[in-house]
Amino acid sequence: MADAESVAGSTMNLGFLLDLPPRIITHSYTKRDTILYALGVGAGHRQPDNVDDLAFLMEDRLLALPTMAVVLAYPGFWQMEPEYGIDWRRVLHAEQSCEFHAPLPVEGSVRGELLIDSIVDKGTEKGALLRANRLIFDEADNRLLATVRQLSFLRGDGGRGGGGVDVPALEPVPERDPDVVIALTTRPEQALIYRLSGDYNPLHVDPEVAQSAGFSAPVLHGLCTYGFAGRAVLAATCGNDPARLKRLDCRFTAPLEPGEELSVRVWHVSDEKAAFQVVVPAQQKVAIDRGCAIIAPPV
Repeated sequence: MADAESVAGSTMNLGFLLDLPPRIITHSYTKRDTILYALGVGAGHRQPDNVDDLAFLMEDRLLALPTMAVVLAYPGFWQMEPEYGIDWRRVLHAEQSCEFHAPLPVEGSVRGELLIDSIVDKGTEKGALLRANRLIFDEADNRLLATVRQLSFLRGDGGRGGGGVDVPALEPVPERDPDVVIALTTRPEQALIYRLSGDYNPLHVDPEVAQSAGFSAPVLHGLCTYGFAGRAVLAATCGNDPARLKRLDCRFTAPLEPGEELSVRVWHVSDEKAAFQVVVPAQQKVAIDRGCAIIAPPV
C-alpha cells in the first residue's frame, strides 16, 4: 500500500529523465582531499604503522585509492532535487561499477559528465531501478580517468515504465571457500568522516531521516563500504598498486551501521579476475555481494 501511495504522489517522469543532456560537474581537489577520502574508507584503522596504508595517507609519497573516483566530480544527492520528481527518502544504492582507465591524480581538476542511461520498472509495488553513468576526465589533458556507474533502487517510483540501455546482471561469487579473508573495522563516526568527501545524504547522519526511510538508525554510505572493499581487494590482488585495478563491481545487499566489524572474502578466479564479498561476521549478514574485480598484471 505504501508503494502505491508513493507512486500516486510521485512526479517522476521517465521521458524527462532519459532525455536529459549530460550534467557537467567540475571539481578541483588537493592532496588533503585525497588523504581525507582514504581516512573515510578506513585507511590507517588499527594499523597506524602499516606501510601500505601510509602510501594513501602521507603527502610525500601519496597515491590515490582507485575507488576515490566515486567522489570526484560528484553531483551530490541529486535525486533529492525536486525537478527529478523522485521519492528521494526511499532511494537505496543497489549496485556500483567503476572502470579505472588511468591512475587518479592525487590532486588537480576533473570534469564529470553525468547521464541517466537506464530505468528498469519493477512494478508499482516493487519500485524501479535507475542507472546513472558518469565519465570523469582530467581537465589538464582531457584524459578519461574513470567511468562510474551507479544503480539506484527507487522504492517509491515503480509503475511508471522503463527504458534506456540494458543493465547486465552481476555474477555470483564462487561456491567454495574464499582464497583470502581480510578483517576490517568501521568506526562509530565513520559516516561523519566519509561524508566530508562530498556525500551529504542525511540518511547517513540524521536519525529522523533514517527512521523516515525505515531504518532504526543512520546507516553507513554504501560507497563507504565499497571503499573498504576496494582497499581489501587492492591489497589482496594488486599488491596495493592502484594502476593494476581496472574495474570494481558489486551489489549492495544489506545496510551497515557505523562501528560494525567487516570481513572481506576474496576469490582468485583467474590472473585477471577476482570475486569478492563483504560480510558482517557478528550478524552473519552479507553487506556486499557479487563483487568482481578486473586486474592487470604487474609491470
